[in-house]
Amino acid sequence: MTALVHLPTLSFPSPFSQSQQHGHCSSRKLSVPRKDQLYKTVSKPRSIMALASNKESDILAGERLYLGMDFGTSGARYALIDKQGIIHSEGKREYPVFMSEEKMDWVRSWRAALFSLLQDVPVHLRPLVASISIDGTSATTLIVDSNTGEPLWRPFLYNESCPDALPMVKSVAPANHTVCSGSSTLCKLVSWWNIEESNKKSALLLHQADWLLWLLHGKLGVSDYNNALKVGYDPASDSYPPWLHSQPYSQLLPSVIAPGTSIGNLKEDIRTQFGLQEDCIVCAGTTDSIAAFLAARATQPGKAVTSLGSTLAIKLLSTMRIDDARFGVYSHRLDDKWLVGGASNTGGAVLKQFFTDEQLQKLSEQINPVEASPLDYYPLKAVGERFPVADPNLVPRYSILVAFVVGTQKCLALVNFIQSKAIFPYCALGEYLTILLIKALNIVLSPSPPKNQANFPKNKVLIDEFHDCLEAGDCGMNCDSVYSESVTVRKHEVLQFKTGSKIRLHPRPESDVEYLHGILESIAHIEAKAYNLLKDLGATQVEEVFTAGGGAKNEKWTKIRERVLGLPVSRAKQTEAAYGAALLALKGAQHDSC
Repeated sequence: MTALVHLPTLSFPSPFSQSQQHGHCSSRKLSVPRKDQLYKTVSKPRSIMALASNKESDILAGERLYLGMDFGTSGARYALIDKQGIIHSEGKREYPVFMSEEKMDWVRSWRAALFSLLQDVPVHLRPLVASISIDGTSATTLIVDSNTGEPLWRPFLYNESCPDALPMVKSVAPANHTVCSGSSTLCKLVSWWNIEESNKKSALLLHQADWLLWLLHGKLGVSDYNNALKVGYDPASDSYPPWLHSQPYSQLLPSVIAPGTSIGNLKEDIRTQFGLQEDCIVCAGTTDSIAAFLAARATQPGKAVTSLGSTLAIKLLSTMRIDDARFGVYSHRLDDKWLVGGASNTGGAVLKQFFTDEQLQKLSEQINPVEASPLDYYPLKAVGERFPVADPNLVPRYSILVAFVVGTQKCLALVNFIQSKAIFPYCALGEYLTILLIKALNIVLSPSPPKNQANFPKNKVLIDEFHDCLEAGDCGMNCDSVYSESVTVRKHEVLQFKTGSKIRLHPRPESDVEYLHGILESIAHIEAKAYNLLKDLGATQVEEVFTAGGGAKNEKWTKIRERVLGLPVSRAKQTEAAYGAALLALKGAQHDSC
């Protein structure tokens, strides 16, 4: 834990009011686009959904506007603000689908979305744009040609894990450093370095936001210290540490500046194509979760922002820096304080596997948020979790109601009995149920446990007591039916999971309202676990939570979270990361004019 003092201040303008699947790294190369394709927008408009809204507000003569763009996990957005923070235009685009070798061509999709957003800015407002900044998903990494900027490899997405590189990274980095996680930018760089042979000398690492900004300003090799954190950059000393500089792949690392710093003017061809002014500057960006935090205007230690988008990300403003890769916790610098937090793989993407947006709205209206749900899930879209548990093998947890018998409350007595006797101290009963647990239960129920099962108790008194419990009717089932039915269910579920079928959270109540209630509350419990973890590690205790992202619109979910967290929870006045990126653009323009 490190207290940060006497650092250069990142001051933000004062006039404002308050306010793809997780998997292992692939070795597939990316088909490089031709240079004549670099600035082309998508040729089929129907493949991108756009929504723009213009605010009816007066613009004073000579007033300039500031453009922020957010490239999140589910799509891209823009916000155009004035120096008072008033939004004059905003819009969003879905990422268009471009396929390459039967896989998503993300580079082409991001580029198309970028220029589509610029095209969506109302023509009469474009000449007023003084500066532009972009945020992107943390640890989304591109390896590009240092001369042309063209990608040499497919992008490594934010939630991809590269366990093959983790031992090498851990051998050079300090213990529990932020980079000591399979999904860190450094692990992705090392994984590429170990595979690639021919392009090492001409390669350059950029983050998603860096590359998108490069398309606008044309200066390769510039990043910001928020995006560079997970590649090993030390924001306290404003430098790459010696242990990283000494590595052969350090030649790929970009230069680093503060978020919001002016990089340079827009390229001439971009200005001409979109009708922007010659003095329009491009400013260093940040990550999407930090942009969402900036948008929420949470300025005091103890204030936190939970971003409920496709994933769940939390940021807590703290006087102490906390970095611990064991739990997926890391700290970003903000002025003389720290943004401590992490990002979970649970979130809205899981909800959309089961419900449409319309269903989510209608079903949520019927939920009683005061009443606790008896369901207990760990909702994940795929195998693997980053925070508050850093475990690439974590599977979605099924409710304990299905632990031994499908769809019955009777097994609760059985589970409670096991937990109270601490029969399985080394099994992750509190996290998820596995075939191992079922086999262990069978051992306990057996009068003569196998001699080679040293990890499990053989206490005959305990076994007799358990049988007495069953015979007394506390559980209401005989041992044989408990075991045989549960094994059948679990084998089916694990097989279904491994074969890539749609993830299902069980038990599945007949009522869709109860099912949604259980998922929403389970995500809230993950959020609570995350904030409690930060407190245990030494961060400033959370006092109030603001909510950003699409989930902030769900009032019933907000009330559920308020009950589970035991804290005031409210929707931030500005909830979109694009607004935070626009604040960075404003900051850069004001500093550039000084």
